Amino acid sequence: MTSRSVHIAFLRNILLAYGLYMVCRVAFVLENWHLYADGWAALRFGDLLRGSLRFDTSAILYTNLLYALLMLLPIRIKERPVWQSVAKWVFVVVNSLAMAANLADAVYSQYTGRRTTFSFFQEFGNDSNLGTIVGIELLHHWYLVLLGIALIVALILLYAKPRSSGLPQGRYYILHSVLFLLYVPLSICGMRGGASTAVRPITISNANQYVNQPAEASIVLNTPFAVIRTIGKKAYEDPAYFSDAELDELYSPLHAADSLGGPLLPRHNVVVLIVESFGREYIGSLNPGLEQGRYHGYTSFIDSLLPHCLTFRYTLANGRKSIDAMPSILSSIPMFEEPFILTPYSLNKVSSVAGELAKQGYSTAFFHGAENGSMGFQAYARTAGFQQYYGRTEYNADSRFGGDADFDGTWAIWDEPFLQYYALQMSNLQQPFATALFTATSHHPFVIPQQYSQRYPEEGAYPMYKCIRYTDNALRQFFETASQQPWFDNTLFVITADHTNVSEHAEYHTPMGLFSVPILFYDPSGALPTGICDAVAQQIDIMPTVLGLVGTGHDYVAFGKDLLAIAADSSWAVNYNNGIYQYISAGWLLQFDGQRTVALYNYIEDPACRNNLAGSQPLVQSALEQRVKAVIQSYMSRMIADQLIP
Repeated sequence: MTSRSVHIAFLRNILLAYGLYMVCRVAFVLENWHLYADGWAALRFGDLLRGSLRFDTSAILYTNLLYALLMLLPIRIKERPVWQSVAKWVFVVVNSLAMAANLADAVYSQYTGRRTTFSFFQEFGNDSNLGTIVGIELLHHWYLVLLGIALIVALILLYAKPRSSGLPQGRYYILHSVLFLLYVPLSICGMRGGASTAVRPITISNANQYVNQPAEASIVLNTPFAVIRTIGKKAYEDPAYFSDAELDELYSPLHAADSLGGPLLPRHNVVVLIVESFGREYIGSLNPGLEQGRYHGYTSFIDSLLPHCLTFRYTLANGRKSIDAMPSILSSIPMFEEPFILTPYSLNKVSSVAGELAKQGYSTAFFHGAENGSMGFQAYARTAGFQQYYGRTEYNADSRFGGDADFDGTWAIWDEPFLQYYALQMSNLQQPFATALFTATSHHPFVIPQQYSQRYPEEGAYPMYKCIRYTDNALRQFFETASQQPWFDNTLFVITADHTNVSEHAEYHTPMGLFSVPILFYDPSGALPTGICDAVAQQIDIMPTVLGLVGTGHDYVAFGKDLLAIAADSSWAVNYNNGIYQYISAGWLLQFDGQRTVALYNYIEDPACRNNLAGSQPLVQSALEQRVKAVIQSYMSRMIADQLIP
């Protein structure tokens, strides 16, 4: 296309970018329709459009900054064919990358529950298997690939190329200078998301004002904006909601040493099993009556073990990614704003279940079947006080096992052999010991060993289900082997998941359902009570609960609570999603953006969280606001002051 004016051509091309961003957004919604279908009717089209245009404006102006300079600088050389050719391809390449990022996130966001941020590049910067993952997804989502190609072709064919101006020199420079000077402040306003000096630059959390649930914020956001806005975003700020005295009265993560009554399971070994993507939805026995009895699970072993376990009515993750889970489960540190491991505060002194028990003479070890160093797990395990680390390197060196022949080709050693290695390797540790393992097979690209392909065929809506069946069987074999070891009867087992994954049922598309993972405590000796307690539990409760059960002779810091030392109606959970803190307690779910309550739900009477009661329950709302503010302030102030240990 050819236009008479460079400014008209520039405007038409920017509008073309807007149109293609919107096409990507439609593709994003359609690809994730199962997550948005239930609440779609309650969304307002006008709000969605305004929000989308606001965030697209910011992203388009940021990413096309160089293109704008090439087109709008008041210099006549820009009209030469070579200059314009360079400008065109800068526009095409930059916006092609933006389209690719938006379309790729239509798939990847299903696993994280949010648009991809800059932390993705830090999280996976040392992993060499991303090429394989991307290749597999390109094949599985070929229709998005074709759409991406079509959008790039549209960028090339619909690009408006200007003609040379016939204005005299003087008029030319005056006009182009004035228009350039007008563009600069307008562009800055667009990037910031508003013209008022009182308006802070918009961030990811601003998307929540256009939707009803934090999970829906991804609809109005776009991936280039999410990445740009989180570059270098590391420093926390103390919100100073309360004075120090007020804060100590409301909430403190400092846990006192053992009570006079003594621990229930003194000097027991501790084994923490973190099962990849093992969402509560997949466990049939934790979903009685779901869909009026038509629901079935994929975990026959866990179902058989559950009657011998202690668990809770509501069990929640504190994050949506694997990198969030390690600090939450092992160190009682929730994910607020960004994964703790990726912030500068990860250099703070921290502890863990293992670190605290090592002070009591426990031997400690962490196991993960991936390449040593993957996901930063090895570094975090060392920081948190684990004395030994067993990864793919150590597994390959053990002649009892198959080495790299047991590698799944993408992430790690298959769960079955690595869990066997784990069970036997613990017999080499001096008792009492505290260990943790992170499994890997129940993960994208959702493959299982060839010998199990007939036993666990594709079923249901997602290929994930066969991986869950395989991993559940690997856990069965682990416990069979462990039960034959001399340490078994004197061991407390904790079984949980790092996060949820693909979800089929509407019950798990809710603000709580997106975080619902199992948390099971199993004591073969039978000293620990069993059953389902009517309380709210979360990953950050695991550390203080374990330490309360086996005993620790000193104070420690944990942001969660000992589940056996608190009344059910006082139990609570907190998590963070798309700029919103969620605080769950006593039948209520509060959504708080750091300054004000945006929603309040009675999740007992309204499990789908469709009836926002914010403002109508002032006493409840005020009490919950006080508690979540206290947790946030304590977290931020302790991070800044490096006070994660007493």
